[in-house]
Amino acid sequence: MKISVVGTGYVGLVTGTCLAETGIRVSCVDTDKNKIETLKKGRIPIFEPGLKELLDHNVANGRLSFHTDLTSVMDDSEIIFIAVGTPPGEDGSADLSHVLTVAETIGRNLKEYKIVVNKSTVPVGSADLVRKKISEFTNIEFDVVSNPEFLKEGDAVNDFLKPDRIVIGVSSDRAQLAMTKLYAPFQRTGHRVVVMDVRSAEMTKYAANAMLATKITFMNEIANLCEKVGADITSVRYGIGTDKRIGPHFLFPGVGYGGSCFPKDVSALIKIGEQNNNKLKILTAVDEVNQNQRLRVAHKVIERYGENLKGKRFAVWGLSFKPRTDDMREAPSVYTINKLLECGAAVGAYDPEATANAKLILGNSIDYFDNYYEPLKGADALLIITEWQEFREPDFKRVKSLLKAPVIFDGRNLFEPGDIRALGFEYYSIGRQ
Repeated sequence: MKISVVGTGYVGLVTGTCLAETGIRVSCVDTDKNKIETLKKGRIPIFEPGLKELLDHNVANGRLSFHTDLTSVMDDSEIIFIAVGTPPGEDGSADLSHVLTVAETIGRNLKEYKIVVNKSTVPVGSADLVRKKISEFTNIEFDVVSNPEFLKEGDAVNDFLKPDRIVIGVSSDRAQLAMTKLYAPFQRTGHRVVVMDVRSAEMTKYAANAMLATKITFMNEIANLCEKVGADITSVRYGIGTDKRIGPHFLFPGVGYGGSCFPKDVSALIKIGEQNNNKLKILTAVDEVNQNQRLRVAHKVIERYGENLKGKRFAVWGLSFKPRTDDMREAPSVYTINKLLECGAAVGAYDPEATANAKLILGNSIDYFDNYYEPLKGADALLIITEWQEFREPDFKRVKSLLKAPVIFDGRNLFEPGDIRALGFEYYSIGRQ
């Protein structure tokens, strides 16, 4: 089997590389010539653990190649994946312009039956729009399939190779047979392929992300309330997480969710509801609470030092929206830092992987360091925004000696309050006394 994957971002590159690992010949396509040249040289434009090793292996074995022109590889491809970006518009709805551009290219160059797969996160009804766009330019038979991704940045390779489930939305037996054959290698260890109609598959992606975003936001609200009533969110999390109906996952309080999926998908689903005269009140509240939660640490700093932070300097550990990725999209660190800068503070920051991407957003407004102890020198306090593993066991004596005052604002609850205070630190966390 030969396939093409259009788009070499997080979803497209992981999808193409992991499918090549099963023995399929995969052509990855992107209109960004610089990105394709970078990939041909063996360098990947994103940080994703395990991806480079897998990519190098499959390129070396001739199963994975990179191209700038879909038409050059389309004729040999039985299945064409569309994995381009669907960024949010000003009104929160998903922008399908890139998806429809690919659809037009397919329609203009279609010579025989193909299966076109929407791998991008797209609103309900998008497959119909893709079908309509292709049909404007051809009468040749084709199928449009919805195959949403459920990949966690930082663990995307493992998620793809060992999926909880594979959702496939189809409208013909021919497409279903081809897609189940494509994913057959992933079923040998019991991973489920769930086949449904196309629109239900499209909705499944949004519903899953919205549910996870809601769990995170609910815990953040409970954590904030715990601070008011004298409860400990860590104990509460254990207490409710042992309930099998709830489970322990996505119950960690913090500074809100970010990234390329949750914020965008929640906004898009809210917009879908509005367009269908069905306001999604819970998700509207989730979005509002999350926007406030991103500033939770900044507000704690202001409560401690006052609105005027001129002359104050703060060290920030962690810039990416989550550990094990360099993704800065909707990262809580950006909101936290901008609020501190707005109040007159200076900021020095360290992140193991996201510094280059952070500079594209924050520019020269803050100082960047190559070691997580360096920004502590002379800082009034340490702010922990992203829970990178290396932050969990620092040399506290060194931290204390470098800071102007031993103050820590922990947005990820990395340390036990009693232990850290016993070391002489003034310690502020989320949902704990």
